[in-house]
Amino acid sequence: MENIHPIFDQLLSQEKQEILLNQKGAVYWLTGLSGSGKSTIAKGVEKELYDQGYLVKVLDGDNIRSGVCNNLGFSLEDRKENIRRISEVAKLFKETGVITLCSFVSPTIDIRESAKKIIGKDFHEVFINTPLEVCEARDVKGLYKKAREGMIKNFTGIDSPFENPENPSLEIKTKDQTIEESIDVLYKFICQ
Repeated sequence: MENIHPIFDQLLSQEKQEILLNQKGAVYWLTGLSGSGKSTIAKGVEKELYDQGYLVKVLDGDNIRSGVCNNLGFSLEDRKENIRRISEVAKLFKETGVITLCSFVSPTIDIRESAKKIIGKDFHEVFINTPLEVCEARDVKGLYKKAREGMIKNFTGIDSPFENPENPSLEIKTKDQTIEESIDVLYKFICQ
């Protein structure tokens, strides 16, 4: 690291970037079990924001793991490194004035706190609160079935824990509302 010389003080500030884009950069960190609706909500909100003229980026677990984090598994240490990398990327988008929607299981309070620490101000934790049985019934990717059959190890909710956020910025209970209603709740929260 001795030959690395960051140029942070020479870059345009987040505030100047926000003036150019006429919006405030922020990170909305959607956490919840697989199948809770995180990515569906994020993509729906992305479209709503885009239609209103906002620049927005969705960072999704499957997309990130097929690129930036394609060398990581699902051990606790790999999950921590996955979130560290994602957090650094999200921070760069935020500092450019982009509204960034992060859709990641991020199963522990400690992991989410590390993301918050890296990203800093304008980090908003959004708990997509969906019971395990509802997520498992949806099982759109067939992951719960594979985990129950022992084909996937360290699967959150089955043989790896998920710790509910203690004090999220927003909680969305997808069991009690339609996907459109869930999208609207997050959209209004962002636009307030």
